[in-house]
Amino acid sequence: MNQSFQKYMTKIKEYWTSRTKKQKITILAVFLSIVIFSAAIVFFTTRTTMVPLYSNLSPAETGSIKKSLDEKGIKSEITDGGTTIKVPKEYVDQLKVELAAEGIPKTGNIDYSFFSQKAGLGMTENEFNVLKLDAMQTELANLIKGIDGIKDAKVMINLPEPGVFVSDKAEEASASIVLETEPGYQFRDDQIKALYHLVSKSVPNLPTDNIVIMNQNFEYFDLKNENSSPTATFASQQEIKKQIERDVQRQVQTMLGTLMGSDKVVVSVTADIDFTQEKREENIVEPVDKDNMEGIAISAQKIKETFTGNPDQAGGIVGTGKNDVTNYNEATKGSNGNYEKVEETVNNEVNRIRKKITESPYKIRDLGIQVMVEPPVPDDPSSLPQERVDDIKKILGTIVRTTIDKNEAGTKLTDQMIDDKVVVSVQPFNGKVKFSDQKSSVLPWWAYVIGGILLAIIGLLIFLFIREKKNQKLEEEFAKEEAVQPHVPDVNEEPDTESSMRRKQLEKLAKEKPEDFAKLLRTWIAED
Repeated sequence: MNQSFQKYMTKIKEYWTSRTKKQKITILAVFLSIVIFSAAIVFFTTRTTMVPLYSNLSPAETGSIKKSLDEKGIKSEITDGGTTIKVPKEYVDQLKVELAAEGIPKTGNIDYSFFSQKAGLGMTENEFNVLKLDAMQTELANLIKGIDGIKDAKVMINLPEPGVFVSDKAEEASASIVLETEPGYQFRDDQIKALYHLVSKSVPNLPTDNIVIMNQNFEYFDLKNENSSPTATFASQQEIKKQIERDVQRQVQTMLGTLMGSDKVVVSVTADIDFTQEKREENIVEPVDKDNMEGIAISAQKIKETFTGNPDQAGGIVGTGKNDVTNYNEATKGSNGNYEKVEETVNNEVNRIRKKITESPYKIRDLGIQVMVEPPVPDDPSSLPQERVDDIKKILGTIVRTTIDKNEAGTKLTDQMIDDKVVVSVQPFNGKVKFSDQKSSVLPWWAYVIGGILLAIIGLLIFLFIREKKNQKLEEEFAKEEAVQPHVPDVNEEPDTESSMRRKQLEKLAKEKPEDFAKLLRTWIAED
């Protein structure tokens, strides 16, 4: 291989050295052009175009979306100080639908800023708003058509006019959507919720209450509020009731189990819960000094008038007629006198209290505790003294007294009322499960048999595997020993003759038996 490579390299060098300078420059220019063109094709075909997915996001929302995209393995970029997130152009529509189904984002809007690039220099603001609205409707319709079960969609968006002043409250937008659904397709509640969320986040300041969605058959897709459904409310109330009963039961069971033994006590708790939630507003006016029913004097006025002279001038028409003055003194004729009038006005300030009260969502109206206790000697109920039973009733009565809502009771809870809510029964537990003292084998006998067979099979497989390895090794060694290199005769070797064979025998004799070879030489010399 090296000889072939060197051969080609030699030919290339000979070809290069035989070219002229102009030819060399042309070859290099063509080579560089091919490399640059190939690199450009690779760059433009593999380049990822990043476009905005959402803008005007909060930092926390940006981080949540970034984490979701990383989990999906999609490349993303964060720009505009962490308020805008960009993704590859080919994933935009798919991600908007998938993230909307997950309830993302909770803030921000879908970015339509790239439509401004299509606006010409002579385009007015109204023309641009029309273009933007049409782009929003078209883009939203394309997003909706990507959802399963929807063949086509038509979207109509109504955007409010911006206020003239900064203090003007921003009005809400509205949207009407008509869907062409596939025949017989049934949308789930989570799909409808995702559709409403997608539309709400696609248009600025568009709450879900202002969205109307229907199909070609005039069937409306209403967004169900899970918190307000009767089934969810009933399930939630029952769960609260069970939780209260469970907590009281565990408390009593733990306490009495420590006193009597965990297998000596059985507790049952029933509760009556009032789930009525009241919201009211109270405007209360009360005096500052409640003992004297007086307020604080903030202003006072006292007028005193005196008169001296003829009483005719100070008199009036006595009576209760139309033109009479009630309770006015009748004029006294024939004498002078002194008259005095005192008028005092005091303005008092009172306490004005305004309360907005929201009552608790649930109250415990009634509570019953039933306890069964097994005496120390099951067959002898008298083995549990009555004092112990009375102590248990007092403990349970305290729990009932502190748990029931005081306002719901109406009147003060008496000892007799509490005793009626507590029941303690002392009797043996005949239904108690008894366990045998003999310890049975954890595994049956057939499990050990199957285990032994499996171990035997595993041992046999290991033995066969080892023997196979040994056989393979012996065969490889035997093959190496039998491998004989073919003898290739030397072309320069002369054929054996009688003289050459004698010479070889003499050389062999000289090497193996030099003494005999020396005697043979001496004999030949003596004969000569």
